[in-house]
Amino acid sequence: MWMPDRLLLRARSMATARRLILFCGIAAAAMAAAGPALAHGIAGDDQAFLLRATGMHIGPYIYLGAKHMVTGYDHLLFLAGVIFFLYRLRDVAVYVTLFAVGHSVTLLAGVLGGLHVNSYIVDAIIGLSVVYKAFENLGGFRRLGVQPNTKAAVLIFGFFHGFGLATKLQDLAISEEGLVANMISFNIGVEIGQLLALSLILIAFTAWRTTGSFLRHAYAANVVLMAAGFVLIGYQLTGYAVT
Repeated sequence: MWMPDRLLLRARSMATARRLILFCGIAAAAMAAAGPALAHGIAGDDQAFLLRATGMHIGPYIYLGAKHMVTGYDHLLFLAGVIFFLYRLRDVAVYVTLFAVGHSVTLLAGVLGGLHVNSYIVDAIIGLSVVYKAFENLGGFRRLGVQPNTKAAVLIFGFFHGFGLATKLQDLAISEEGLVANMISFNIGVEIGQLLALSLILIAFTAWRTTGSFLRHAYAANVVLMAAGFVLIGYQLTGYAVT
């Protein structure tokens, strides 16, 4: 059956999205089966170090902060959504700075100020941030006749991402000795990790944008991004319900 090229591309894009959403569903089931082993936190040798370390450890904490961000799939999915349609480095810098300010404030306030939130709830909100940005990229708010302030949204969600980082540290009995210097170092590491991860994402997006497939598959990619956000929300809410 013949259909206009635009409709054909949309149909192909949706077919790709459905296949990738199915993949996300399988991944979600695997995550649920694996349980805490795949939870995004600090474990293994890194956890053992934090539990036994006393005093200032600037270098190790910078390393741990960078590692946590580079391996933080929830943070990276949100960043990918934020910069998906940003073509100018100046715009990328503005939005990433807002995100960095947001998560830096709540990371330090959470650990140093003793502000504690439920880790499952805050991580579910982080999943919601991924859904929100993908929905915006798909033009969902425009179709509803509203347009939230994107910069404010990135800053606000940055606060929640910072609390997500803080809860991972608050779950451990970290020594109070040298805590301020260590937390500042951890935050510096987070920023370094963010820059490294963002650079790789930008390189990948720049290469993708030079091909004709970017606009053809942008819709499907954001549908998949939204599906991944729902997976994160469901996984965290399930954890909250069973604990």
